[in-house]
Amino acid sequence: MDNKDIHILAIESSCDETAAAVVKNGRFVMSNIISSQIDIHTLYGGVVPEIASRKHIERINQVIEQALSEAGMALNEMDAIAVTYGPGLVGALLVGVAEAKAISFATGIQLIGVHHIEGHICANYIEHTDLEPPFVSLVVSGGHTHLVRVADYGEYEILGRTRDDAAGEAFDKVARAIGLGYPGGPKIDKTAKNGNPEAIDFPRPKVIDEEYDFSFSGLKSAVLNYLNTERMAGREIMVEDVAASFQKAVTDVLVEHSMEALKSFGFKKFAIAGGVASNTALRAAMKEACEINNIELYYPSPVYCTDNAAMIGVAGYYEFIRGVRSDLTLNAVPNLKLGERA
Repeated sequence: MDNKDIHILAIESSCDETAAAVVKNGRFVMSNIISSQIDIHTLYGGVVPEIASRKHIERINQVIEQALSEAGMALNEMDAIAVTYGPGLVGALLVGVAEAKAISFATGIQLIGVHHIEGHICANYIEHTDLEPPFVSLVVSGGHTHLVRVADYGEYEILGRTRDDAAGEAFDKVARAIGLGYPGGPKIDKTAKNGNPEAIDFPRPKVIDEEYDFSFSGLKSAVLNYLNTERMAGREIMVEDVAASFQKAVTDVLVEHSMEALKSFGFKKFAIAGGVASNTALRAAMKEACEINNIELYYPSPVYCTDNAAMIGVAGYYEFIRGVRSDLTLNAVPNLKLGERA
């Protein structure tokens, strides 16, 4: 590989953000355009897959054009096109994959399919130039809760995963139950700041046979049962206390599992990623735990925590220099597992 700069055009459409970015040499973001659909899906209390897919179709060309324009580059200057092909909503993924394949076919630019969770992990490389594998990463988002050993660029071992609800999914469901609406994560984070995290003793669930796995379904049920009990008894529900106590329970579990894994494997570098990684209580708790255990903590800025194309461009760059390429048979894989290629 010579010293020529490598420019990746990246496309992300796995859920309800239509995003495109231009990334240079895997670490420098030249543009990162995100067209959000939050206002639309808020009306329905969550993401409606058919609406998300339709909006991706309407917006994807404009988002790509804007990303190239902001980067001050032309399409023919791109070395590769990186696109999320899984996991995610199948209809939403198909829009991005079809777009990337069409551009690749028309221009001859090489195509690289990228795993969405790998993108979240790689978001940490954007602002932390000193971060290199190996390290441990916790990925927490609406659809995923993974504890991952990052052995090298593109090489991952899943240490633990959720058995049921992901952390972000639990946030959304609890937020809906206490009347905060969608999106649940940011609203619980904000509301919890005015509550007492010790007010209600919600459970800290453990998975007996797999010490690093997560389970948030029981915690979610405990919150719903508490709400029903209080309402039936005619007692006033302190929404702020419920939010703070629930958030504390989730945070305690995430921190405990992460620290146990880091100690067991002897790692001193730890990165958090995904939408829930922007939660202020989680960041504070992780920072405190890492300081106590002499572990270096990394996390992206909030814009790189939620779904974005810059993180896909970073992951695509490292796949590119490893020689990974996709052909025009690339398809959306909604349940794609980390470390697998389809």
